[in-house]
Amino acid sequence: MQMRAGYISRHIFSIFTKYWLLLLTALMLAAPVHARGPGPSGLPEVNLDQLPREAQQTMALIREGGPFPYEKDGAVFGNYEGVLPRQKRGYYREYTVKTPRARNRGARRIISGGEPRSSGEYYYTSDHYKSFRRIRD
Repeated sequence: MQMRAGYISRHIFSIFTKYWLLLLTALMLAAPVHARGPGPSGLPEVNLDQLPREAQQTMALIREGGPFPYEKDGAVFGNYEGVLPRQKRGYYREYTVKTPRARNRGARRIISGGEPRSSGEYYYTSDHYKSFRRIRD
């Protein structure tokens, strides 16, 4: 009887394992796949004319190549928060958007991707890198 009980428990375990593996495979195949690389960032977008006047002025300075009012304007943005699409270090640059009545640089920034003057890849944050919107012209 013991021998038969062992056979039955192994048989049940074998059936359970097969169905479990089948279920896991089905779940993996059903999971969405997200492409990386060039293409839409997946971030919300905003028209340049919908941004604060100060952001529009900063965009004009970026396209003209400066001069910029803050020493850190044009510095490498590390994307440590991982909100923007992943790129090599040095790809993103940050620029301060003046915040009225702020005693420091404030929380508003424009981040450019690639060549700042001409890439067409710009992001706006009003909450110091917690969220971004891609800027459309």
